[in-house]
Amino acid sequence: MKIAVIGGGSTYTPELVSGLSRERDRIDVRELVLHDIDELRREVVGGLAARMLARQGYDGSLEVTDDLDRAVDGADFVLIQIRVGGQEARLSDETVPLACGCIGQETTGAGGLGKALRTVPVVLEIADRVRERAADGAWIVDFTNPVGIVTRSLLDHGHRAVGLCNVAITTQRMIARLLDVEPGRVMVDQVGLNHLSWVRFVRVDGDDVLPELLTSHGDELADEVGLRRGLLEELGALPSYYLHYFYEHDGVLAEQLDGVPRAATVAEIERGLLELYRDPNLTEKPALLEQRGGAFYSEAAIGLVGSLATGDGAVHVVDIRNGGTLEGMAPDDVVEVPARVDRDGAHALPQPSVAPELLGLMQHVAAYERLAAQAAVAGDRTLVHKALLTHPLVAQDTVSVELVDRLLEAGAQHLPQFAGGTRV
Repeated sequence: MKIAVIGGGSTYTPELVSGLSRERDRIDVRELVLHDIDELRREVVGGLAARMLARQGYDGSLEVTDDLDRAVDGADFVLIQIRVGGQEARLSDETVPLACGCIGQETTGAGGLGKALRTVPVVLEIADRVRERAADGAWIVDFTNPVGIVTRSLLDHGHRAVGLCNVAITTQRMIARLLDVEPGRVMVDQVGLNHLSWVRFVRVDGDDVLPELLTSHGDELADEVGLRRGLLEELGALPSYYLHYFYEHDGVLAEQLDGVPRAATVAEIERGLLELYRDPNLTEKPALLEQRGGAFYSEAAIGLVGSLATGDGAVHVVDIRNGGTLEGMAPDDVVEVPARVDRDGAHALPQPSVAPELLGLMQHVAAYERLAAQAAVAGDRTLVHKALLTHPLVAQDTVSVELVDRLLEAGAQHLPQFAGGTRV
């Protein structure tokens, strides 16, 4: 098997590489390619990856390259984990909306739209090369944010792709810790959109324990997601952390206006990680990586690749077409749900009807995602305006018009599709 990691210079990569090597009895990786356009990151992260693999006795090949065609040639799996514009662009996503009185976040709201506009065209270009040069039946696994919009775009353009986020596996591990049980015994039944999801059932050995969890560990759960315990009890569900941008909008905005952007903190962590990675004696992931975010992504990715490769039928929470899974959502919406995964792909588990207080927000944001995906490809300012009007975290005309200008100006270097467009 050949696996190509696009964005292989990410500081996440050593953990992913280590996990793939540990699971080589299950996932027979003979060729591993790390692709990145950043020379410094290629050298530093690639060097650590090589040392880690050597320590683990990996006897396959590792290649580090900036040649995309070479990376995806004959690949069975292509994992995409890129950040167009790097941490500087993330800082823009988190701060530009604040100037208009809107929440600044890199995956949702106006900031998430800015990232989608930069990212979707690049991912589609990568996917086209995969279609031309990868092995027959190759899978694209997307971890690039905003995962829902990127996955929708990939599927809209006919690519064999599935989206993956770390929220579900992180929630699973947190609940396993609270209950003092092995994570493998816990199944998190999470539904919604990427970064807009709710856990409605938590099954331990097949039995739903969420009501008990809300009673016995309600305070801890509320602290984890940044919400009021009473809200969790009223919903009878555990919202993802990203719901606090919606449910606690004004409080979050006030904190952001007075605080330090997360992007600045992450950039500092990244600098520290890359410095640690340069150490020729380092052969395992450093503890600092846990502060980077994206916890357990590598385990989620390895588990998903393993199921797609072996057809073991394990259940993973993934981003896929809705089909008829969630009543009230369009068939072509991309939803985040538990699915049984085999060589043919991810097959959503049946889901009971979604309560209106959850479904309404899902429908609202799904409409925004549809417009965002269209805008990113078409380079159409009017679609950008409509997407902002549709998103619950913006939804005002005057603000949306100003944000169109600010987002496109801030991202102009990475938005050639909008060159020469007329103003709204």
